[in-house]
Amino acid sequence: MPEINITRLITDASPFDFSHSIAEGGKNAGPETWAAAKAEAQERPLLAPEEREAVRGFFAGFGAWEAEEIAAWSDDELDALVLQYASGDLREVQDLCPGDGLADVDWAEAEELAHVGTIGGNLFVSADQLYISLSE
Repeated sequence: MPEINITRLITDASPFDFSHSIAEGGKNAGPETWAAAKAEAQERPLLAPEEREAVRGFFAGFGAWEAEEIAAWSDDELDALVLQYASGDLREVQDLCPGDGLADVDWAEAEELAHVGTIGGNLFVSADQLYISLSE
């Protein structure tokens, strides 16, 4: 189960750049966030080589892509998809659980909301670092 350090989404980048809607960013939101995520992935990859297959398996579980499509993703595309996924989760938590913790989040409240199914429970903090857990 890969646990990916995404701290840079709050220290060196903005999750908005990688995940926002047409209502927030205009009609080109999809292409613009994808291009930003791919550029970030090319410059600073998130995934270690040994994590890639497990992450492909995680996204295969969504049922949105054929196995051949997933296998054809470049390393940059896979990293960009993780950036977009993590950014969306982070923005949701920041909106629903504002606080003073890492990323301006009340992590205790976020954990409670994850336990009742209001939000996903993929994000967690450990040793002042922010992670996303991607498991099948």
